[in-house]
Amino acid sequence: MAMVSMRQLLDEAAAGGYGVGAFNVNNMEQIQAIMEAARETSSPVIVQASRGARSYTNDRFLYHLMQAAVELYPEIPVALHQDHGNSPETCFSAIDQGFTSVMMDGSLLADGKTPSDFAYNVQVTREVVERAHAVGVTVEGELGTLGGIEDGVGSGEVHLTDPDQAVEFVEATGIDALAVAIGTSHGAYKFSRQPDGEVLAMNLIQEIHEKLPATHLVMHGSSSVPKELVDIINEYGGQIRPTWGVPVEEIQLGIRHGVRKINVDTDSRLAITGAIRKAMAEDAAEFDPRSYLKPARAAMQAVISERMRQFGQAGHAGDYDPRSLADMRDFYAGAAA
Repeated sequence: MAMVSMRQLLDEAAAGGYGVGAFNVNNMEQIQAIMEAARETSSPVIVQASRGARSYTNDRFLYHLMQAAVELYPEIPVALHQDHGNSPETCFSAIDQGFTSVMMDGSLLADGKTPSDFAYNVQVTREVVERAHAVGVTVEGELGTLGGIEDGVGSGEVHLTDPDQAVEFVEATGIDALAVAIGTSHGAYKFSRQPDGEVLAMNLIQEIHEKLPATHLVMHGSSSVPKELVDIINEYGGQIRPTWGVPVEEIQLGIRHGVRKINVDTDSRLAITGAIRKAMAEDAAEFDPRSYLKPARAAMQAVISERMRQFGQAGHAGDYDPRSLADMRDFYAGAAA
């Protein structure tokens, strides 16, 4: 099975009433962990790379690792997504490298830190949509800004998404999926206490879904930051401060109101780091990288398998035949006619 359009994965998720996890990668072991979890749970999956990950791994390594993944796991529908593209040029380069989906984050200027205005966001996002849809590639946009900074992306400021403006944005850009700002943030330190309606505005998702029932919604910064993963890191020399993530039940509420893509990165990082620290502490004489990368890979796989079941995507890998990007190009052309 070739890599498929993210739009198809999200359309199928909407029809089935479930969400699809989008998991960030930087190396081979992370891709292996995701694909093994997808096979274990029979799940479609979105693998995504930030600009930082693309720089770290190199696009050609990343692309060929993904080609190996689809060759070795032919039963798994998988989309390769550019996470937080900071400019049209970044998105265009991802399309040229074989990504099947891109995010144009026009909520920030090209520096990836300074909040933009609405007109700028519409302009750059529309530019990407026109180029991407012409070759069958999916486009995600963002309205509002998240807190926190991760991989150099983020202003640290929070600007919640306005539901009425969301309607205008989707109509003006033609995006396939809309990332909404509801109080979540990047990184491990999302909330200083168990989040409730005062800090996590799930009501905005419901309002936006009511106004845009055909638009796939996206939750960024949606790692749950499990205490048990933080405890392992700290037990073996780490210094992660007390922190709370996004409760799984709140994500499930979002899925019931139109959320189809859920971004998870921090949970994977925590699982990997804890496993590596534990392995090194338990055998200080060991120097074979496989001695700590194997348990790190297994720890990440366990977290992702759990998320796939919680998001409802488990069991849906074989529900449909993949559509090629050429098919999706024709789909977009027909919708525009």
